[in-house]
Amino acid sequence: MRATIKSIARDLGISHMTVSRALSGNPNVNPETRDLILARAKEVGYVKNSAANAMRGDPTAIVGLLLPNIINEFYARFANALAMLCADLDLDLVIHLTNDDYEREQKSLLRLRALQASTVILVPAPDPSGRSKGQASPMRIVELIRSREGTGAWGKLLIDDGPAIAAAVAHLVRTGRRRIAFIGADPSMSSGRGRLAAFESALQSHGQTPDPGLVRTGAPGFMMGHDNMAALLSLEAPPDALICGGFEISNGALDCCLRRGLRFPQDLAFVGYGDPISYGWIDKGISTIEISPEELAKQACRMLAPQAMAAEDHVEHLPTTFHLRGSAAAADSPGVTT
Repeated sequence: MRATIKSIARDLGISHMTVSRALSGNPNVNPETRDLILARAKEVGYVKNSAANAMRGDPTAIVGLLLPNIINEFYARFANALAMLCADLDLDLVIHLTNDDYEREQKSLLRLRALQASTVILVPAPDPSGRSKGQASPMRIVELIRSREGTGAWGKLLIDDGPAIAAAVAHLVRTGRRRIAFIGADPSMSSGRGRLAAFESALQSHGQTPDPGLVRTGAPGFMMGHDNMAALLSLEAPPDALICGGFEISNGALDCCLRRGLRFPQDLAFVGYGDPISYGWIDKGISTIEISPEELAKQACRMLAPQAMAAEDHVEHLPTTFHLRGSAAAADSPGVTT
């Protein structure tokens, strides 16, 4: 038989209201009485009924996390770090995977709403059709990495790529690269739009006119990066350098280059995105636009704190860094690791 507040009250001869307050953490319960109640609850295996609490208007300890996938090492490390931090705060993290599909995202949000989740952290799926519309939600929505119109987000935890992309472009220009390509997410997504703008602005600041033929964008993914890299390499005048604007895009483009036997940096100066462990193992290392998923998780967790949740809206930007390794060294250099 499942232990209830009533059964604990009956066992201890204490009022139902006092037991309820003690189990809810109410400070107005005598410490000795509270300890007695908590000890009995643990002994009989009492578990709070989150749904019942929500029906009474009490906040739940459920936090939703919507990610495109967890095959990507960045997302996997972020989810792992956030889960550990939530556990320390007695929050239950529920993870849904959307595969960057808008319909999957919407179904996941409905499921989390049914679970009475208080907050949902999500990487918004692309919605090029413009179907999404701003709607009030009982859940607090925090957009992660990128932003999309119509999510009704309370908070945003975004990445500031501009300075790191500018540093990468400046390095490539200094080492004599003149046909610098870019593969990134569709500009309809805030992350894709911002990274492309940073790339084009950096080229112009160094006296280079962006070549539309060397810029490829689309729905981010491994095969998108792979296929666009193949298309760039098939050009009559292929690029001599590449900057990637996304985690999976970077992995796909790198896979294409390695399968074709390209030498870094002699055949192509390669700058990826994110920093999987493998990037430090390949030849003299893969240069990359780097951000720590663990630091991102810490910031996301801080946005779940009561003092942050009391704000009407909350926006944070985390910087990236340009990590120079051998894949983007000067063509005549033995390689650089910093």
